[in-house]
Amino acid sequence: MIVLETSRLILRHAVLTDVEFILDLLNTPGFIANIGDRGVRDLCHAQTYLLDGPISSYQLHGFGLYVVELKSSGESIGLSGLVKRPVLDSPDLGYAFLPAFWGKGYAVESAQAVVRHSRDLSI
Repeated sequence: MIVLETSRLILRHAVLTDVEFILDLLNTPGFIANIGDRGVRDLCHAQTYLLDGPISSYQLHGFGLYVVELKSSGESIGLSGLVKRPVLDSPDLGYAFLPAFWGKGYAVESAQAVVRHSRDLSI
């Protein structure tokens, strides 16, 4: 399900067929160093991450991390969205991108779209 579009990006709900992308993303050195090691080392763990993380969040909160795709190719390049953290009163903006897509403005572009969307939802 597409949630948002920008001039270059599509943000959509994560689905179980995203397991290979999630496995790759969560094991990049940048993800591990800046976000944390989620212990996702195989496709089974990636599926559990999707079910317990983004997919569960959509159902519980009406928002979550969305898969970011390039409009031009449909390639999955990252995650961007809101995360409900138990220690915070309000949702937290989060994002992570594959290293090949760093420095191109995709994080800013997707984050701005997520913030605008959250205002429309009154989150």
